[in-house]
Amino acid sequence: MADLRVGAVVSALIVAVSGGAWAAAPPTSASAHGGGPAAQQLYVAPWGSDRWPGTFERPFATPARAQQAVRAGTGAMTSDIVVNLRGGTYRLSAPLRMSEARGDSGRGGHRVVYRAYGYGTALQEPVTLSGGREIRGWRPDPARRGVWRADVGALDTRQLYVGGRRAARAGQGDGIPGKLKVTSGGLTTTSAVPRGWRVPEDIELRFRFAYVEGRCGVAGVSRGPGDLTTIRMDQPCWRLARDLYGAELLAMPSDVENSPSFLGKPGSWYLDRSRPGRHELLYRPRAGEDMGRAKVTAPVLETLVSGTGSPGRPVHDIAFEGLTFAHAGWLAPSEPAGFAAAWSMYLRPGKGERADEPRLLTVPGNVAFRTAERITFRGNRFVHLGAQGLEFSENSSHNTVDGNVFTDISDGGVVLGVLPPDTKGSNRGNRITNNWIHHIAADHHAASGIWDTGGRETTIAHNQVDHVPYTGILSGPSDDLRGLMRGNRIVGNRVFATNRLLADGGGIYLRGEQGTSHADGAVVSGNAVTGSAYGEWNVGIYTDDSSNWITVRDNAVHSYRASIGGCSEEWGDRPVRNIRYRGNFWDDAVPDWLPRRDYPGGWPPAPDCGDPHDLEFKDNTRLTPADPAADCAARPACAAIVDRAGPQPSYRRGLGLRP
Repeated sequence: MADLRVGAVVSALIVAVSGGAWAAAPPTSASAHGGGPAAQQLYVAPWGSDRWPGTFERPFATPARAQQAVRAGTGAMTSDIVVNLRGGTYRLSAPLRMSEARGDSGRGGHRVVYRAYGYGTALQEPVTLSGGREIRGWRPDPARRGVWRADVGALDTRQLYVGGRRAARAGQGDGIPGKLKVTSGGLTTTSAVPRGWRVPEDIELRFRFAYVEGRCGVAGVSRGPGDLTTIRMDQPCWRLARDLYGAELLAMPSDVENSPSFLGKPGSWYLDRSRPGRHELLYRPRAGEDMGRAKVTAPVLETLVSGTGSPGRPVHDIAFEGLTFAHAGWLAPSEPAGFAAAWSMYLRPGKGERADEPRLLTVPGNVAFRTAERITFRGNRFVHLGAQGLEFSENSSHNTVDGNVFTDISDGGVVLGVLPPDTKGSNRGNRITNNWIHHIAADHHAASGIWDTGGRETTIAHNQVDHVPYTGILSGPSDDLRGLMRGNRIVGNRVFATNRLLADGGGIYLRGEQGTSHADGAVVSGNAVTGSAYGEWNVGIYTDDSSNWITVRDNAVHSYRASIGGCSEEWGDRPVRNIRYRGNFWDDAVPDWLPRRDYPGGWPPAPDCGDPHDLEFKDNTRLTPADPAADCAARPACAAIVDRAGPQPSYRRGLGLRP
């Protein structure tokens, strides 16, 4: 129903030398991806120098200098080039931007590999590529007992991390008191409380309803006629939000954020920007935090690593292994157009001849590759990020995301395909496998762990997605775009604890045309989707509006509000049709408010939805509703689905999951 209109091998022990952690040089290794001539090795270390040659004994100091050396060597590659990053945090002064035109791609069947030193061994060194800066010089705030402040110059940020944990922007924690009325320019309320909010022009109101959430900034607060309080809202955000959500929702803000008036909760912060170029951070420490010693980091960069090709010349054959990507932000929601949003998309005013039509954009990846092929991310961590974790878009094919962890990210984990505003593109053969995606969508709750917006032959397999506020895995375009998706496989994933905050999503959510027949349609198979009976409406395997040509087989689905189902939208020739259900185990849950059909699943009726077409049910087993988990465990075939789902055994320890 969620329809949106609008490694090198290491053999020696680490020893302490000259204050740094050093290891003996590794033996010459074969090509980074096995076989062939020995790879060319470059080294980077925090104690190195960019005037040095990048050898083991005399490493470079920065990844950017190593990138220059790579570019000098890719034109005549006879083996892989491996950039070995020694342990430490590399604070990037600018994004690492990779392009086909400037020589960042591998050549002649060889790759360029950026790798944590010792990757894949017990001596792998921890490496972080950080887009943030440390905040120091904390002192007690004389005006607020228990609050500390630090000078930060012109810094602007929407995220702050203290002791490795995300801190919360100062918020009131609930809506606006009094009787509210929506106007063309904002809100009025019978309460005088908002007139006491300090620095109202920094405040944002957040709006949440069902599957959408957005926010707009406040322009000012004043006393109005009849002793009402007038809250003027930023434009054009307010206009965009009214068009998207409607006035009824805007009369029910769910939170008020970002004022020094709201600094009462430990772990909350506020950025005072009242003096241009002389901003100050205010923070109320959590119990036990010593601001004289605490490590505080604020994002500065919005992009950590990017790769860009051009039509017919994709950036290609680059790998990243064993790295942590951290501390990048995203400031677009702070603009006057705010964040009128649904899913991982937001609106901006139209341009030129289409000025009256808002543009739909996608929250970008803090690591993003566009027009890219054979890019590999393996064994990395994406953490403390302010946008989406990883993006592949604009005709990107045959890329691999394998064995990574995505957590503490403001928006989604992985997004790929035809991203708005694009409506066309070819994205083939991408593989998202054996990843653990959890506790994402920390700021923008209406995001998904994985979203394939328009791919062909995409494989999303053996991932674990859990503890997310909205949907686990989403397959389908944002709008009714046909002919994009074909031959996709969502196989062997472990999904649970989804929809913990927002409704009308699912564990595995599909929408739109997925092929031209069952032969080339989507297959959803061998997944265990459980334990998410939150709110009024969510679906384990959700085939929603205009879903077409999907086979759902051999899955274990239970403890959602509905096991299967969706809204079949008859208007505009957009019904759910041609769905096969074979050999599944489910509890066939349906919420109390939804009448049961003569066939399994939760299928909302008219006027919003109609009857799905051409459903096929064969050899499915209903689990005991009172305790479906125990019933599944007692059935060998069902238990085997659960046991095999999620990251494969060889990945689990590296991801931090139990064997």
